[in-house]
Amino acid sequence: MIDYVATFIYFFAVIDPIGTIPVFLAVTSQHQAGERAKIALLAFLVSLAVLLFFIVAGEIILTAMKIPLSAFQVAGGIVLFLFALTMIFGEGKPEQEMKLVRGGNETAIFPLAVPSIASPGAMLAAVLMTENSRYSLWEQAQTAATMVAVLLVALVLMLGANFVHRLIGASGASIISRVMGLILASVATANTMAGIKDYFAV
Repeated sequence: MIDYVATFIYFFAVIDPIGTIPVFLAVTSQHQAGERAKIALLAFLVSLAVLLFFIVAGEIILTAMKIPLSAFQVAGGIVLFLFALTMIFGEGKPEQEMKLVRGGNETAIFPLAVPSIASPGAMLAAVLMTENSRYSLWEQAQTAATMVAVLLVALVLMLGANFVHRLIGASGASIISRVMGLILASVATANTMAGIKDYFAV
């Protein structure tokens, strides 16, 4: 049985649904309400497909390349930590990804689904949280379900983006993104230490 709360917070930090709201508003600025809903749904489905692919095939690809999962865990932890630092000290997620928006012709796939929702950090987390040697198939299914729950939160927030944006503003989204970055940095450090422990059989 996995820790649902910890897993939910982990995926919430790397996916950052609240930080996606300003990106969604920019992408859909030239669209009507009905089209916005379709874009939100498509972004949800694409990001879900991408992350489920990494859950199912990520470790298989690593095994085929003869890369120990512990080595990937260390590398992934370092990448997640650097990703978290950019969330904390650099431009927050909304500011970074707003630069990818060029106009109303942007699709739901880029930059909304990837890299805003299915970010590199989320892809790494999907692999690390479903390690075959550490988690049973049932536990991996629970992790996948928890990830889907976070993606559903992202979908709901996109559908209500105008209200949420008026409520917290762009600065509020940036602040929440930085707090999520701090949580992610802690998780990344733990992953790196666990990977080193496994690799050297400490």
